[in-house]
Amino acid sequence: MPLNDLVAPQAVIPALKVNNKKQALQELAERAAELTGRTEREILEVLMQRERLGSTAIGNGIAIPHGKLPRLDKLFGLFARLDRAIDFEALDGQPVDLVFLLLAPESAGADHLKALARIARMLREPEITRMLRDSQDREALYAVLAMPPPVS
Repeated sequence: MPLNDLVAPQAVIPALKVNNKKQALQELAERAAELTGRTEREILEVLMQRERLGSTAIGNGIAIPHGKLPRLDKLFGLFARLDRAIDFEALDGQPVDLVFLLLAPESAGADHLKALARIARMLREPEITRMLRDSQDREALYAVLAMPPPVS
């Protein structure tokens, strides 16, 4: 299942300039706040809370910061390709350059976990991550995210 039901074209950032994990989460929270109507502080707090449990970097340069927010209507995704890779405290020690932020309503239950699994499955595909890293603009990145995942 493609990811374009989770992320809108305006929620794709082709070259986010950040120097560290905290700054990345702050920038993502700011962009998500603009698109969801929630406050930046509220979003950042949820993301930082989750990161304190353990890094959301899943390896191979990919991170999926996520959390649940009260009064959010539906699942919300935001994708950013970083201008340069940063340390995200990944278990494999690799710096992160692809970040998919997922916010879910507090009531999302299993839908939140299913969406996380879909994102992780898609971003674990070497061909998909290669295309995301090679894409130069928002439209090209969105087109990759909108692709059906390869059948394994």
